[in-house]
Amino acid sequence: MVARLLAERLGCTTEFLLHGIEPRQRIDTELGLRHAELELHHGDPAAAADRFSEIIKAAGEENALLAAHARLGRARALESQGKLGPAVEAYERLRREAAAHPERLADLPLTVALARCYQRAGDTLRARDLGGHALRQVARLALTHGEIAVDLASALVETGSAPAQGQGQSNGGMSYVRQVLLDNGVPAAVDREAEVHALWKASVTAAQGEDSALAVRLADDAIATGRPARMAVRLARIAMEWSRLTASASSPTDVQLDEARGYASAAAQVFSAFAGTAAEHAMSLVVLAQVQLRSGDPDEAARLAGSALDVMAGSPGVTAANAHLVLAQVALTGEGNGTAVASLRSARGILEAATSAAEPNRQVARSWRELGDLYGRVGAKEDQTAAYRRALESVGVRSALVGAVTTDSELVR
Repeated sequence: MVARLLAERLGCTTEFLLHGIEPRQRIDTELGLRHAELELHHGDPAAAADRFSEIIKAAGEENALLAAHARLGRARALESQGKLGPAVEAYERLRREAAAHPERLADLPLTVALARCYQRAGDTLRARDLGGHALRQVARLALTHGEIAVDLASALVETGSAPAQGQGQSNGGMSYVRQVLLDNGVPAAVDREAEVHALWKASVTAAQGEDSALAVRLADDAIATGRPARMAVRLARIAMEWSRLTASASSPTDVQLDEARGYASAAAQVFSAFAGTAAEHAMSLVVLAQVQLRSGDPDEAARLAGSALDVMAGSPGVTAANAHLVLAQVALTGEGNGTAVASLRSARGILEAATSAAEPNRQVARSWRELGDLYGRVGAKEDQTAAYRRALESVGVRSALVGAVTTDSELVR
């Protein structure tokens, strides 16, 4: 009532008095945010970053809330492009803004995003510190469902290690990851990308026809339509990484291996449903092969590794190298060193190409380390030393040692 009277006396709308923005301008900005969100998840992250930047300029200081949401969207778009340095800077600024203006932004999602970015950038200690801080916040909220919980579990599983026999679930971060998996499962996914794009296109058409309210509604429908698949893929990634850690643990129990087998199988089913996750589908098959190998079923492990190579046909990469590493391990259980060495040679060739084409990468480093371990098993000491050196180089460590080197498992885990 008071706001309406003041607006009448000042000759402006109530919306402008309360929010510093006219109703039409506000709904257009809201629509822009939604279209940028769709671009981020279902289009081009670079284009999404540009869209968010335009909204930041348009919102200005007159509408701090919308501008803050646009800055958060731009940070996420930078992260999606792999621009971790600029993304970290943006998230850190947003976290300071959240501390000063909690009514604009929540700290928890920003903390989770930073933990994820620092881990991928190689700063494991900072990532774990932030992950622990976020974990304390979700424990207070008893939060295991929703995007924040799933994002936190994803960040934690990248910085943690699965419990070995006798360790139980003493690791708080990994206990939380396991609880998120137990509470959410790995839901089956349906590819509704065509429906998302149809709704998005209809929203754009409605906006061009000056029907902004309908355009916002259609954009909301498009975002909601794509959300179940996005959540399923995120949970599948967590399940796959959990299974990989279990398979690589020193002494996993039969119960843990059974659980890992179930999660890896569920992840493979999710990834197989989408054309854009073929590489992750192949990776999930390799992880499942690793679980089967640890479970004492080398024949099934070999079959799964072969399936992964079929999925990756024509697109060799680290996953293909890992499939050859599984085949080498299978050979060492029965066929002998000759077959194993041939598989190791294939893996090495792929890793050589992957290393020369990529920035320092923990996944590549992990594969080099495993290659070195297997070279050691076949008695190829010079090749073992070379592989360990490449593992260190793949995480940005240059070794001047000429003789035997060993890798720090924490660096390349």
